[in-house]
Amino acid sequence: MEIWINPACSKCRSALGLLDEEGAQYTVRRYLEDVPSEDEIRTVLERLGLAPWDITRTQEPEAKALELAGWPRTDESRDRWIAALASHPRLIQRPIITADDGTAVVARTDEAVRDAIGRG
Repeated sequence: MEIWINPACSKCRSALGLLDEEGAQYTVRRYLEDVPSEDEIRTVLERLGLAPWDITRTQEPEAKALELAGWPRTDESRDRWIAALASHPRLIQRPIITADDGTAVVARTDEAVRDAIGRG
């Protein structure tokens, strides 16, 4: 299991605390320093079952500068969104846990973290 975190994020710190409390085995990826590639983002999106705009933090200054609110949310625009996430990793929703069973969750709640733990 891997968790993508921003150490400054309270939701990330909470998720890490719960993983530790539950004795889960995991690795930490500080995705602002170890930026995921476009292919890694595609893989995580597939595992999440989500589109790139579903994991985009649209209130970040970078999102406003890119005017993401006006971008189309279509299959044809997926690559543009993924490129933006790879170029501006602060836009990626956090934390994301990739489970050993091949799935992933956006772990913003204790329930989501427990769900990821249950998936292995």
